[in-house]
Amino acid sequence: MMFCILFAFQLLALAGATESGIVGGKESKPHSRPYMASLQFQGHHSCGGILIRKDFVLTAAHCKHAQQSMTVVLGAHDISKKEKSQQSIQVAHYYSHPKFNGQYDYDIMLLKLKNNAILNKYVKPIELPKKDGKTPANIKCTVAGWGQTGAKKPTSNKLRETTEKMQFSFECNKMWAQYFKSDHMICTRFNKKTGGVCQGDSGGPLICNNKPQGITAFTYKIDCNDPKWPHVFTKINFFAPWIKEIMQKHVI
Repeated sequence: MMFCILFAFQLLALAGATESGIVGGKESKPHSRPYMASLQFQGHHSCGGILIRKDFVLTAAHCKHAQQSMTVVLGAHDISKKEKSQQSIQVAHYYSHPKFNGQYDYDIMLLKLKNNAILNKYVKPIELPKKDGKTPANIKCTVAGWGQTGAKKPTSNKLRETTEKMQFSFECNKMWAQYFKSDHMICTRFNKKTGGVCQGDSGGPLICNNKPQGITAFTYKIDCNDPKWPHVFTKINFFAPWIKEIMQKHVI
């Protein structure tokens, strides 16, 4: 009976958690993260992403909305303004991972841009990890985004960031059970003071040792800032061969 209750509770926890702002933390130094992308529908921020080549953005697969065209905004700090640094580019093609189940598993997607981004001090790609390695538990990593600043709170117009600590896989399994897959997911722990990712941060990066190790996947929907529930990220280096394969089809 306890398992059934826990299972039902986890379903409730995951329901609608597909769009995961930064709680706590601080406003980022303007344009200090030139790889950050705001994914928008009809001028409204929906998810984050990272520029990995001048024609490709990496994000979460659940960020795609059926029947709506996505615009990628690069070089932004305050997305409520038309900053001179901003570049708005339409998406030409969506490459969701073929094993993406429509919810949480294999939650990763490449966006092929219609036009190449113009690289400058405001817009620069970030280098991905080259191989599938392990990120040690307890090291501090950085998350950033324009998502909600707390449960039931509005999203942030300005890019915000904070730190979270890598968590042991067994702790992730303990709370998320069958939803957590240790081979291609990683998770973090945090406290209410420093906060972390929330709804609207999905697709944004988890930066550890200056390299993006994860893509924000899901949080506890009822309260993204509940420390009992680790934040879960798609492990980027696991998908390095797939990312390379897709990008090689579009040689610049």
